[in-house]
Amino acid sequence: MEGLLSRLKGKVAVITGGCSGIGLGAVEVFVAQGAKVMVGDIDDQAGAALAARFDGSVAYQRCDVMEERQIEALMDAAAARFGGLDIVFNNAGAGGSPNRMEDMTGEAWDFSHNLLLRSVALGIRYAIPHMKARGGGSIINTASIAGTQAGYGPIAYSVAKAGVIHLTRVAAADLARDRIRVNAICPGLILTNIFTPPERVPPGMAGMVKQTMAQSAPDTQPIEKPGLPEDIAHAALFFASEESAFVTGTHLMVDGGLFVGPRNSWDPEMRAERQRLADERLTAFQAAQAE
Repeated sequence: MEGLLSRLKGKVAVITGGCSGIGLGAVEVFVAQGAKVMVGDIDDQAGAALAARFDGSVAYQRCDVMEERQIEALMDAAAARFGGLDIVFNNAGAGGSPNRMEDMTGEAWDFSHNLLLRSVALGIRYAIPHMKARGGGSIINTASIAGTQAGYGPIAYSVAKAGVIHLTRVAAADLARDRIRVNAICPGLILTNIFTPPERVPPGMAGMVKQTMAQSAPDTQPIEKPGLPEDIAHAALFFASEESAFVTGTHLMVDGGLFVGPRNSWDPEMRAERQRLADERLTAFQAAQAE
């Protein structure tokens, strides 16, 4: 049992966006597995509470991932506080611009890409010297199913997440001989605040939206349960641990089976309905032939 609960023993991790959602889930899982974690976020109150909750295992430093110097300072702070850096989970992000192509602006495009793609590239860049000093490391990037197919996110967000997937691949190639692995996770529909941004969803409505998403999961994807932050956190744990020592440059779909195929491939009711219609057509054809 000890081995199962210490997969990250002696490891130091940085997790951006670690005060809520997927990032918070990863903090909880990583600490439970023995890691020391430096959390970067812009929610200072939640960050202080998190550091107090995991006294000695978690430290917090304000980091707006739109600011290059703050990303660099976060990596330096982790190494200074805990003696090195082994794992980086570039997770911070939001939905970005909701603009469609017809009303897209350069400002909206740049905002989304700076938040979702540039920040990941810089997170990788400023982790490198610390990981080299440790003889290697693991970098994990939060991409999205929206980066693999249209229809799962705003346009700028989706293109940025596609960029994260390819950045993961080329960075893995570039850093392989430094023994730094780089992988990405593509979450599906996960119950986090990304679907209820406060600037667009009134506070009282956020809970209703998440409840509706949870209830609709069986009609949306093959796995009936809703996606939760811990589902992504456990995928991140795999990439962070030595269990994935032979894995780099890939992206893992953690989507409840959303992309296994069209609904009729996994929904028994839809398959039954298709069969019923086929039987009706056959019966009608046979009746017409008998006349």
